[in-house]
Amino acid sequence: MNPDRVLVDAVLARRAGAFERLVAEHQGLCWHIIQRLVRHPEDTRELCQDTFLRVHQYLHQFRFESSLKSWIGRVAYAVALRHLEKKQVPLADNSLDGETDVILQESDGFDLEAAWADAELRTHLRAAIDALPPLPRLVLTLYHLDELTIPEIAQISRLPPGTIKSHLFRSRLRLRELLQGRLGDMP
Repeated sequence: MNPDRVLVDAVLARRAGAFERLVAEHQGLCWHIIQRLVRHPEDTRELCQDTFLRVHQYLHQFRFESSLKSWIGRVAYAVALRHLEKKQVPLADNSLDGETDVILQESDGFDLEAAWADAELRTHLRAAIDALPPLPRLVLTLYHLDELTIPEIAQISRLPPGTIKSHLFRSRLRLRELLQGRLGDMP
């Protein structure tokens, strides 16, 4: 039987420890999504609690059309978006609006994983990632650091796959520019 279904059924049946197990299995992704968008630890803690309150409240509506992980990620994403909207924080760089996604088929030549593995580059890379607007930062880190697939990110964010690819491409280019400016020529 599907492990998601077993866990959801246990939570809905109010079995001892079931909801705590659900939280333990998914709190890392929830934290990553909210923290990468919000960037404030106290707000992140509060918004994670709000997320799991909503998950508990609406779990009976989960229809297994996606993985439980994606559904909980979607709830965390929606909670973080509402928070950013209240604070009037722009999600992305609007100067990129209207560009086509044709460039996505080409490689940008930047190996984020290799840069992350290099201890000297990691500090600079963290600062460069932090300099990105919230949505590109989230998409980039979910894809490269959390190793979610583009379809999984699309389920969480409800963004079209082409938009996700566009954010990934542009973010990697931006990171390369920022790192080259700080470290000189890079491979």
